[in-house]
Amino acid sequence: MSKYYDRAVELRAITKPHYNCAQAVVLPFAEDAGIDEKTAFHIAANFGAGMKRAATCGSITGGLMVLGLFGVDDPGVIADYHKRLRDRHQGNLECADLLRMNKEAGKEKKSHCDDMVYECVGLAEDILREQGKLECL
Repeated sequence: MSKYYDRAVELRAITKPHYNCAQAVVLPFAEDAGIDEKTAFHIAANFGAGMKRAATCGSITGGLMVLGLFGVDDPGVIADYHKRLRDRHQGNLECADLLRMNKEAGKEKKSHCDDMVYECVGLAEDILREQGKLECL
């Protein structure tokens, strides 16, 4: 595991304040991206629970924010990010669809959301390393 993954695990274990899925993906990278955790907390606040309306999963949007914070905005790289996630989740990126599939599989919501956070932290970190953005860290 990595320091980003470990920090995400810590954040998801905290109940007060609650760190939504987007925040739990963005905050571990904040310092290395040049912003403080308080700023990252506020930036990602409205992206949890699928932008608070069961749209695109907050973990996924959090990963996109992380990539953007490090200057990764190439359309091909971002399309690959989406493809990797779609391939892992039967084509679904929407919070409502992911939660429905999770419920149908008889799994707990919190563990599903935690797993999405950890997956998106790992994927963002992989892409940042592939793009040479974390080499010196």
